[in-house]
Amino acid sequence: MGEVHTGLLQNSGEVTASACGRLLGLLAGETVRVSRRPIVHAVSPDRLTGVDCHLPSASRSRVRGVGTVLTRCSITGGRVVQGSSHVRIVRATVDRRLPWSHYLARPGVIEVLGKAKAHDLADGFTDEADGQNGIPAQRGSSGSPLLDLGAISGRFVDLVQSSPLLDRRAPFKIPRTRLRWVAESGAPGIRFTLHNDRLRTLRLVHPGEFTPAVADLCEDLALHDWLLTTLLVIVERALTGGAPRSDAVTRLTPAVDHLLHLWMPAARVDQALVPLWESLERHPGFTRQWRSLVNRVRDQISIDMLTLLTRKGG
Repeated sequence: MGEVHTGLLQNSGEVTASACGRLLGLLAGETVRVSRRPIVHAVSPDRLTGVDCHLPSASRSRVRGVGTVLTRCSITGGRVVQGSSHVRIVRATVDRRLPWSHYLARPGVIEVLGKAKAHDLADGFTDEADGQNGIPAQRGSSGSPLLDLGAISGRFVDLVQSSPLLDRRAPFKIPRTRLRWVAESGAPGIRFTLHNDRLRTLRLVHPGEFTPAVADLCEDLALHDWLLTTLLVIVERALTGGAPRSDAVTRLTPAVDHLLHLWMPAARVDQALVPLWESLERHPGFTRQWRSLVNRVRDQISIDMLTLLTRKGG
């Protein structure tokens, strides 16, 4: 299970690949991975966060987990920043807490102490999204905290956004989105749910054991969901309210300058998982809606240019 936070990098222009490396150098002595094809994509070294807390469960059972959360940050196209945290939940071999050296040797794994059912934990983790959508969230036994992957992801995004390398003059304001996901083994399937303007959940089932490629898929989906959401907001802001067309085009310009070239779904997704992406392309149809919005933006710009040319010719 994991949670991905996605937002606009707080800078007036696109950040270079080398600057991305400096922004994401969160661990001294560790190398930031940068790829330039098909688009510049930089990924920070993984960081571990130790946790000893209760795990959310649909049955509200008392489930204690101990281990480490794996977190990384990435920047795509010098414009979009993501913080991604995930864990693999396994049953502990003994019903007592072991020294931290044991858990540090198993990065990204949380061991469940006591009895728990996988589907109960999976349902509880996604149900927590409802707790942030108007339904009271769970608490652990005696009010103890639950595993909060979102807080960890958000903290690392905040760390990148506060860098002095950024001028903090973003071309437009848009909130972050959060994608909370659960992956289970079984016959392939995927379900994506929009809870509100900022929160989404993803339940996916795939054959075989968990691999980092699953987290890559979820991050890619979170990126493109944010791009689609952001473009939709920009178009709505520009074209509602009866503003003159020239003003509307001015408001649409940031989308052309900073967003349209970033749409490359599944470009970094493992081939074995691409069919899951393709099922989302059929329904709800991310790329279909994206193209419709892009055409609307370009039509508005084209009409405005024709109007200007007609006036000059007259």
